[in-house]
This record gives sequence, structure tokens and C-alpha cells, in this order.
Amino acid sequence: MITLAIIGIVAAMTIPTLIANYQERAWNTSAEVFVRKLEEALKTMNTQQTLAGYSNTADFVAALGKHFKITRVCQNDDIMSCFEDKVIWGNEEVDMTKIKNASNFGQDDWDTELIGVQFANGTTGIIAYNPECKEDPYTNQFTGTSCLAILYDTTGFKTPNTQQKDLRSINVKSLDGRNCAFKMGNTCFTAPFFPEPITEAECEQLKGDLGIKECYHKSDYWAGAIKACGGISKMPTATQLADIANYVYNTSGIGAKGDARNLTLDYDKVTELGFTASQGSSFLVWSGEEYGSGIGYGCRGFSSTSTSWSYTYRDNSNLQAVCIGD
Repeated sequence: MITLAIIGIVAAMTIPTLIANYQERAWNTSAEVFVRKLEEALKTMNTQQTLAGYSNTADFVAALGKHFKITRVCQNDDIMSCFEDKVIWGNEEVDMTKIKNASNFGQDDWDTELIGVQFANGTTGIIAYNPECKEDPYTNQFTGTSCLAILYDTTGFKTPNTQQKDLRSINVKSLDGRNCAFKMGNTCFTAPFFPEPITEAECEQLKGDLGIKECYHKSDYWAGAIKACGGISKMPTATQLADIANYVYNTSGIGAKGDARNLTLDYDKVTELGFTASQGSSFLVWSGEEYGSGIGYGCRGFSSTSTSWSYTYRDNSNLQAVCIGD
């Protein structure tokens, strides 16, 4: 009886953790598969030159459905027939019935409506199209993800409908009409994202408006982040990234450009803020500080036991970005 009691206690302590880990792996795998299939569809559209040129999201979704099977399309006045009416985003419950336009995704310049979809694999989604979408049918590296913003739920209408669990996104900067996914002190930040690169020619054309001093001859992910945020002034400073570091490491001693070791990264807080990082992994976040034409100076690295301020080349696609919100 004592042995059985001990087994029961151990099971009660370990089974919830095992279930939680299994769910997290299932959500991550489903999201990875979905993004891969979406990118394949967009690459095919790019090759066939059917990716750009739409004035509204409905026409784009109709074209996408030829390459990624969509079982149901819900027009702008009936989005909730394809998607949950409430979700958890940045630890806040969001009334999805108020989400109607690209601006509700933080994409204020797109001026397109949202369309609800249900995919054949059970994933549900809400899509906004970028009318400034561009094609490049002569490269295999072009993914086309900059042509849309999508909020998608890998488990459909099933719970928990929560950001960074079953609920994921691409190019969704905010979800409630405000560009504020989380706050550090009085500073509002948009949801983290992986920026799309821009070319040297596009950088040269935009650098005056964006506050960039020099452009880079390769795919420029740092400048892509600046473009997505709307200028260097909308990118976090070293001090603001240090504030984020102090929060996710549960400390207060990390300085603007300081390094710190022997820490413990709180992955629950990382997920809460929306950064992409699995348990035990590390990630990097761009700042707006520019070192030179080849190096976007200023990124903060977050590992499981340490954080550091450093720099990296602007063609590094592994860094995440976050913008200063309104």
C-alpha cells in the first residue's frame, strides 16, 4: 500500500508536466508544418507570377486556395464563421469580432480588409493582404510571406486559443487596433516577428525616410526590420532591450550594453512576450543602432543562462525584431 501511494504521488506530480510538454511539441510541430506548406504555396505563386497585383484580400485568398487547400472562406462580414470569437493575445482576452482590417493587425499602411479561412488540415486563420506585395520569380529564396499577415490557430476552434500555444501569426504586429502587444514600463512594444529582408536598391530608396545611414549589398534583414517598424525611431534602443532582458531573467542588474551570466531565463515570460524560443534554446533581437553598411550594430542575445549585447551582419535571418508601438 505504501508503494502504491508513492507511485500515485509521483504520477500526480509528473503526468501534468509530461502532458504540457507533449502539447507544446504538438503545437510547435503543427505550426512548423503549416508555415512550410504556406511558404511552398507562396513560392509557387511567385514562380507563376500570381502573387502580386491584388487590390483586396479576397482575391488573394482565392488565388492562394489553388495551391494550399482551403475548405471554407469567410468574407469580411462573417469572419467568425471561420475563427474563434475570443483569443488570448499578450495575456489579454481579445474580442475578435472587432478585428476587421489590416490595421487591426498593426499593418496600418495596407488598407485591406481581413478574410477568414479554414484549411483542409484543420487550421483556421484570418488573412490580410499586402497590396504592395512584390514578386521575384527568378530566385528560389523568395518566400512571399511579406505579402500577407495571418493569424492562425493550429487546433481550429479547440482551446486554448492562446498566443504562442495553438495560436500563431506571421506579420501580425498587434491584435486589438493598438500597436501594443506588451509594455515595459511606459514603453509599448508590438508583437515580435522575423523581418523580411529588403534589397540594397530598396534600402537606398527608403533610407532617408527610415533614418538608415548606409545600405548593405546582400539581403538586409536589419533594414527590413526598420522598414516594418516604420523607421529607426520605432526600433528598441539598447536600454529598452536591457529592460526586456531584466524582465525575462527576473533581475534588475543588466545594463544597456552590458553582459550578464549565471542567470535563469524564464521561458514562460519569453512566451508571454511573444518571442519564438523553445525551452533551453537561445534567440537574438535587433536594435535600431547602426554600426556600418555591413553590420546592424546592436542586438541582444538571450540564452538559457546569460545575455549579451553584440552585433551581427545585416543578412542574418535568425534575428527577431520588435517595434515601439503607439
